[in-house]
Amino acid sequence: MRIAIEGQRLFRERKHGMDFVALELVKQIMLLDQQNEYFVFVKPDKDVCLQNTDNVKIIELESGGGYPKWEQSALPKAVNLYNCDLLHCTSNTAPLHSPVPLVITLHDIIYMESLSLFKKGYTLYQRLGNMYRRIVVPRVLHKADKIITVSKFEKQRIKDFFHLPEEKLVAIYNGVGKHFRIINDKKQLAQAKEKYQLPDKYIFFLGNTDPKKNTKGVLQAYGNFVKKEGHNIKLLMLDFDNNELRKILQEIEQPELINDIHLAGYVPNSDLPAIYNLATLFLYPSLRESFGIPILEAMACGTPVVTSNTSSMPEIAQDAAFIANPYKPNEITNAIITILNDNNLSMTLQEKGLLQAKKFSWEQMAKEVIQLYSNILTSKH
Repeated sequence: MRIAIEGQRLFRERKHGMDFVALELVKQIMLLDQQNEYFVFVKPDKDVCLQNTDNVKIIELESGGGYPKWEQSALPKAVNLYNCDLLHCTSNTAPLHSPVPLVITLHDIIYMESLSLFKKGYTLYQRLGNMYRRIVVPRVLHKADKIITVSKFEKQRIKDFFHLPEEKLVAIYNGVGKHFRIINDKKQLAQAKEKYQLPDKYIFFLGNTDPKKNTKGVLQAYGNFVKKEGHNIKLLMLDFDNNELRKILQEIEQPELINDIHLAGYVPNSDLPAIYNLATLFLYPSLRESFGIPILEAMACGTPVVTSNTSSMPEIAQDAAFIANPYKPNEITNAIITILNDNNLSMTLQEKGLLQAKKFSWEQMAKEVIQLYSNILTSKH
């Protein structure tokens, strides 16, 4: 079989969630499947993180335009040119006219659920992306042979929203990288602390400008914590603009909180394990997630986790995290205070978290995807 994989963003420098899922899939395919031929189509960029193997060819594909032109025109032409038997699009969208059987990984449908995604709180780039997905996704889903999503929760949401037959959807869990682990090398931890000028003690929050990440709610919760407990522990945020932070702090009427927050800039994935290891606590109280990989990353590093009682997060965390209502900042504050003041609870969450993270692997994810390819192509012959 000759299988095409869309990996448009794999070579970009600042990769995020969906990019890492696609990257891990390709890496595992290189290790696991020596029978089929694979053609991974990427857009040229600075981080050339994959090389050809005997049966996996990495093809840099230009389009002469933006993402829609790359996906809707250049990609299907390349699939035809390389005589592929199947196309797997990995990041929510796909060509409206695929020349071969189509598999789509639909991570979530958050952009379909509310018109507020086009209003306050979203950048122009995010709004345009949401608009493109709203146009393309409903059309391609009914044409796809199989739709992969990343949790049972999201599978049900997609099924109900688009009125799709059960057999068209499959939930395949994401994994957690093996480099996310407890680090005992004090020198490695000290280097990370110096590199990012980390505080001696901090709570780690992976927030961004996407409203679903609940950045405003977390900052309110942390502000309540500082008022109750003092300034003894900082809040660490990554890849967040200082002006944007000040703006949010003005909105919640706590501008003085800027002195208790440490912004470390963009941290590559390879350095994240040290950041988790040095954290006292990890906050992930999002309003909406389809999976929540950082929950498992923190758990694998032995860091207690606070996450939400909404969407997929209880499914992924189970009883290995402190679950709070993300719409109530006081609940997040109470979760922080409870964990920091209860050593037994903190240790229990660490132990349960390590066991929970072991249930998820990129190898298992890739095996299930490869089997899916085989099932589709077998049914076509």
